[in-house]
Amino acid sequence: MSDQQQKQEEAPRRQFVTFGFYKVDPGWRRLLEKERTKGKREFCQVVKEYQDKGVEQGAIVIAYSTVGLRGDVDFFLWRISYSLEALQEMAAKLLATGLGQWLHTPLSYLSMTKRSIYLVGHQHEGQADSRGTLVPGQYKYLFVYPFVKTRQWYLLTEGTRQGMMKEHIVVGHKYPRVKLNTTYSFGLDDQDFVVAFESDHPADFVDLVMELRASQGSEYTVRDTPIFTGVRGSMDQVLNLLGG
Repeated sequence: MSDQQQKQEEAPRRQFVTFGFYKVDPGWRRLLEKERTKGKREFCQVVKEYQDKGVEQGAIVIAYSTVGLRGDVDFFLWRISYSLEALQEMAAKLLATGLGQWLHTPLSYLSMTKRSIYLVGHQHEGQADSRGTLVPGQYKYLFVYPFVKTRQWYLLTEGTRQGMMKEHIVVGHKYPRVKLNTTYSFGLDDQDFVVAFESDHPADFVDLVMELRASQGSEYTVRDTPIFTGVRGSMDQVLNLLGG
């Protein structure tokens, strides 16, 4: 067995991750209450079906509301699974529900977990990148956005990039109440990464991002928008905020 094959055998299993964003058609709110209730119940039943299957055959599903926080989406689902097909099947079933037929999907991000080469010696307790798996949903708020680096960034030597990332890591450790989840989209989706910060303290996240903007590595950022702030809730709580 080659060294590369051995590394692949020893590497932790990697998860598929999606962030699906939904906007309800205004016409849905003009439906009879019993029809809206039925559609929401169907939607929740599909989510529960895949949650009950677990991460192997189904998915971890966490719901976040953006009602009143953004105008282009109403809620989003953070879904994690070892099966890409399960995620696709679940999405199709959600759109087939009474509520799903009134939903638009303006954005959806696909990525995978991967051990980060930049976190060696700089791991937080429970940091996703340190083992290639995610343990999400422990905090009230989620701040999520796609992230794209310049081609020049990837042409830098590994040592140069490590030095700049060390600055990022040092800044991040100043905000222990903010948990970073980095997932990788290379070859899967348009962005390079999807980053999701969990916290119970939005002010800490604002201060963290402001400080990171001043770091040297930010010079190599092409895009880190749109940014979504979500408030976690059960699936029925999030749907009940839609106004119907």
